[in-house]
Amino acid sequence: MPAHFDAKETRDPAAREKALFAGLRRHLEAVQAKAPTLRGQLKGIAVKGLVDRAALQQVPVLRKPDLAAMQKARPPFGGLNGTKVAGLRHLLVSPGPIFEPEGRGDDWWGAARALFAAGFRKGDIAHNCFSYHLTPGGHIMDSGAQALGCPVIPAGVGNTEQQIEAIVALQPAGYIGTPDFLKILLDKLAEAGAKNPFRQALVSGAAFPASLQQEVAKHGVATYQAYATAEFGVIAYETPARAGLTVNEGLIVEIVRPGTSEAVPEGEVGEVVVTRLNPDYPLLRMGTGDLSRVLPGPSVCGRTNMRLAGWMGRADQRTKVKGMFVDPAQVAEVARRFPELGRLRLVVSRAAEQDAMLLKAETRSRSASLSEAVATALQAATKLKGAVELVAPGSLPNDGKVIVDERPNA
Repeated sequence: MPAHFDAKETRDPAAREKALFAGLRRHLEAVQAKAPTLRGQLKGIAVKGLVDRAALQQVPVLRKPDLAAMQKARPPFGGLNGTKVAGLRHLLVSPGPIFEPEGRGDDWWGAARALFAAGFRKGDIAHNCFSYHLTPGGHIMDSGAQALGCPVIPAGVGNTEQQIEAIVALQPAGYIGTPDFLKILLDKLAEAGAKNPFRQALVSGAAFPASLQQEVAKHGVATYQAYATAEFGVIAYETPARAGLTVNEGLIVEIVRPGTSEAVPEGEVGEVVVTRLNPDYPLLRMGTGDLSRVLPGPSVCGRTNMRLAGWMGRADQRTKVKGMFVDPAQVAEVARRFPELGRLRLVVSRAAEQDAMLLKAETRSRSASLSEAVATALQAATKLKGAVELVAPGSLPNDGKVIVDERPNA
């Protein structure tokens, strides 16, 4: 059984770098005329001079918080798409709302390598628990599984009892989804007295702390992590080496100082910035808002691409909870509905091996009805349930923080 998806994964790093930048120049020459925002990003920069990472720093970083405004100005994709809407496969929606295109190529999101590294092989039935409803998650992983030749159960999220019935009947070899929901399914299978069919799993979209890893391992599931976003698909993935996340082929990944376009020294923590050589959606130096750092040296698994230390927090206060981004603007929306509230602080933590939200709100009132109304508004704004704690005026710090993530990184 081959240890690697293809020969690209083990090529000489210098050869990869040369090929990436040669491909970048060809790619930009071909697509910039079709994407006016990309053309503006390159204003005053000679594409033929983009020969290495130092030269690439001439190009300003675009950041996700700007996408919504860009898309309103140039609907539907902010002038960043290189393929007309009529030529796309799916038109998807992320929270914000931010609209994401999906082209028609095989494994368009680059998930096949991550699934292969996690142990998925041709013919393995994959139980995909990422959402297929509007958002890209289910489609990202489905396309990778299809490229590998894996039949897919498009399970989506929720409907746990029905999912258990399907798992027992269809015996999928692999799970794809958030780590929290994997544990729920494993516990439900055990409660039902049913044998767990999952041999491997690829998880993403939520924290996977050591305590949860141990719980899943008790069920005999070899579980690997992927770092993916709605714009790029799979950026990096865990391998059997269990040493960081290997960057996907076909991407140029940089670590920059948050809020700038300047790369940090290797090993220093900064914002992950990605360039994707994709003609349908040619994103150039797009900041993810995620923090990470580059690990030194190659992986012992034989893959030679850059390795990231994994997710190390957010460069801004935008935070992922149960696979969904929560933005300070959504908390502000709650505040606008209740003028009697003062400062708000959304605290994200872990409870019973799941992400949890607590909104602390300053107010003179201690009304249970106000607390319930604020909780309802929070769910409407974020599409996630959260508890509400009403606190005394002036009790929250005056530090500008609207969202505080107290989850452990490990």
